[in-house]
Amino acid sequence: MRKITQKYYIAGTDVGVGVFAKIPIKKNEVILKFKGRKINSEFTEKRNKKVKKYRWGDFLQIGNNKYINIEKPGVLVNHSCNPNAGIKNDKILIAIKNIYIDEEIRYDYSTTMDEDDWTMKCRCHQKNCRKIIKDFKYLPKTAREKYLKLGIVQNFIARKFEK
Repeated sequence: MRKITQKYYIAGTDVGVGVFAKIPIKKNEVILKFKGRKINSEFTEKRNKKVKKYRWGDFLQIGNNKYINIEKPGVLVNHSCNPNAGIKNDKILIAIKNIYIDEEIRYDYSTTMDEDDWTMKCRCHQKNCRKIIKDFKYLPKTAREKYLKLGIVQNFIARKFEK
């Protein structure tokens, strides 16, 4: 039997393009690693002005003024207010519940952001949709606690919420 190493495929969605499960992915299983050049906020601001569009979705915040300019396929993973995946150790996307074949893989962008000026209109269409995606600190307390317990909050943000 041939071993399948890639767990996902890329396909169209109602919000553009997304990442979908090629095979069943079990809870806590690694899906992919976010890769890209390390950059700072000055680079992100210049890039956003150059393309005349506010495109924070292309950047993964990994620290105060530290980002990864995400490459494919990671840049194609969409947001959900009811995610089935999350980021561990700042760069590793894992399943936080079992994901089935052809199910879109999504994480909550709020678990990665601490900027105070970043927002994004949400189009996840989930029952618990927050309508606007904001920094982690603005999540409802129950969501923050859940994500912290799962260990899927960027390390630099999680440290601010340690008891």
